Amino acid sequence: MKVGAVVLAAGGSSRLGRPKQLLVHEGRTLVRRAAEAAVAAGCEPVVVVLGAHGEAVAAELAGLPVRTVENPEWREGMGRSLRVGVRALPEVEAVLVLLCDQLRVGSAHVRALMDTFARTGSPIVASGYDGARGVPALFSRALRPELEALEADQGARKVIVRDASRVVEVPLPGGSEDVDTAADLSRLST
Repeated sequence: MKVGAVVLAAGGSSRLGRPKQLLVHEGRTLVRRAAEAAVAAGCEPVVVVLGAHGEAVAAELAGLPVRTVENPEWREGMGRSLRVGVRALPEVEAVLVLLCDQLRVGSAHVRALMDTFARTGSPIVASGYDGARGVPALFSRALRPELEALEADQGARKVIVRDASRVVEVPLPGGSEDVDTAADLSRLST
């Protein structure tokens, strides 16, 4: 089964005041951690969507078997980055959507999503945390048009919540803990 990954790393990190993609956690930048998790789990290809701070973020991916793509409309919202990333993937069985600021996501969780998809054949395998379903999530190739049709300000969760009957959940303890401020990184690093 061929699963391609889209790592969303185009945002401007306005709440943080500096590029969150370049924050270091456990010796690696957040963008590198996310890309490495996808690669180590067996996703191929892995596409990293760049926007704000594109050159610096791309430099953090040196040596990894990933492809970077630019989203010139990154200021418009995550939906535009998702569209750019999905369109950059060739035909694959499924698309994994991954953020770079979820510190509790590693290759084991990504692999669990892939294994659940292979075992169940469900159109969507989403991470479950805090009573909700969200990313990282895996979408069958049949749902690519839905991902590409998202409005600029919408993320993949919009596709996940559209029809609960087509979603299987894989628990992700701490999945809602993301990095939006320096205090978040400090708190989550302990």
